[in-house]
Amino acid sequence: MKKLLFTLSLFLFSYSVIQAQGSADYGGGIKLNVNPEGSKFIRLLTWNQIWFRGTQLNPGTTIAGEAAKTNFDISGRRLRMLAYAQISKRYMVLAHIGINNQTFINGGASGTSGTGGYGNGKKPQIFFHDAWNEYHVVLPTKENKNSSLSIGAGLHYFMGISRMTMASTLNFLTVDSPIFSWATIDNADQFARQYGFFAKGKLNKLEYRLAMNKPFSTSLAPTNVTDASKAAAVDNNGKSNWAKTAYLEYQFLDNESNLLPFKVGTYLGTKRVFNIGAGFYSQGNGTKSSVNGKLESHNVNLLSVDAFLDMPFGDKAKNTAVTAYAGYFNYNFGPNYIRNIGIMNEGVVNAAYEGSGKLMSGAGNAQPMIGTGDIFYTQVGILMPKGSEKPKMRVQPFTAFTYKNFDALPKAVTNFDLGVNWLIDGHHAKITTQYSLRPGIETATTKQKHFGEFIAQLQIYL
Repeated sequence: MKKLLFTLSLFLFSYSVIQAQGSADYGGGIKLNVNPEGSKFIRLLTWNQIWFRGTQLNPGTTIAGEAAKTNFDISGRRLRMLAYAQISKRYMVLAHIGINNQTFINGGASGTSGTGGYGNGKKPQIFFHDAWNEYHVVLPTKENKNSSLSIGAGLHYFMGISRMTMASTLNFLTVDSPIFSWATIDNADQFARQYGFFAKGKLNKLEYRLAMNKPFSTSLAPTNVTDASKAAAVDNNGKSNWAKTAYLEYQFLDNESNLLPFKVGTYLGTKRVFNIGAGFYSQGNGTKSSVNGKLESHNVNLLSVDAFLDMPFGDKAKNTAVTAYAGYFNYNFGPNYIRNIGIMNEGVVNAAYEGSGKLMSGAGNAQPMIGTGDIFYTQVGILMPKGSEKPKMRVQPFTAFTYKNFDALPKAVTNFDLGVNWLIDGHHAKITTQYSLRPGIETATTKQKHFGEFIAQLQIYL
């Protein structure tokens, strides 16, 4: 009986993960049973996201040594494969590999440049995004199917802070993450992951995720200043103190699967979800600044509260649904900490540029992304009713807004996003078109300006 209940629990977990993608035709996906009961299995996922972009570049940008005001390109945002295996009734292992951000000029293997077989942007190295082992200490039972506890260790994605911090890249509402939610991205982490120990589970409607991680060592040299009020912290944690992180979430309506850490962006009308959550990330002496030649260490303390809604409404046969998310983030990396980031940024600063309008954030599509201060983010999307002629093809318009008030900037800045998901087969085959306005602060005038970018993404996932 216990074996039967465990197998049923695994099936329900897997079914929840599969149905979350909004395509009933997908079935069980790529799954290999290694015993007749199906309690031991290997599950494979593979996906790619190809971007076509038209970008208005920051003033003073060059690409491949040529001055440029606009740029059009096609690139690989994500090309990945994930496998997890249930090798006993309590033990699971997971591995996630792939590449990200390969363009015609950058994102290639370390040291690639110039022309030839190992030229600009070529032959990026596949690396591990996740690799962890997990043990199920408390399994769901027939009497209490919504309580569980698992512990694990490895390179993992249980990074706390917010729902967006642990977002699945397979089912975003918008074309991509707002990025700032991955607060230590590729400095103290490896593409939003760290090595450490984690615990996850449920207590009825409460879902919890806790972790103690060893952040990757950082060693950026802070700029020395003589005025303490102008000190600017940078990532420099030396031998790296352990980081503590957690995210707690109360699920008022349908319970979400927590078999994997990846939080769904939009369920496409297949669930009734309303959650509120709160999280944190804390590391002692994570950054450093310099005043009169003396280094000072600063603790990193990051907090968030957020809410997520995914709700069908109206005629059930039409499957109309609303998806909404809102989050408040309070980040403290130390005084005047700021990171300017551009996704797949192909531009560099033109040192010879003598025109006006240079930005504090630099060249290409860079913008003030992460910093000490406050961030408010919200997104809303509507899954339009099913059509009578092509009910499988769905349309989901969406919009998003970001407000960032960083100590290092003279004023707050804002982002605007507007787009549509063209769902050919749920999230498994979709095209997303999005137009975004990113902010920039002029160095000379401190005026805020906005620069446009159009993205068309083709996503395929099996």
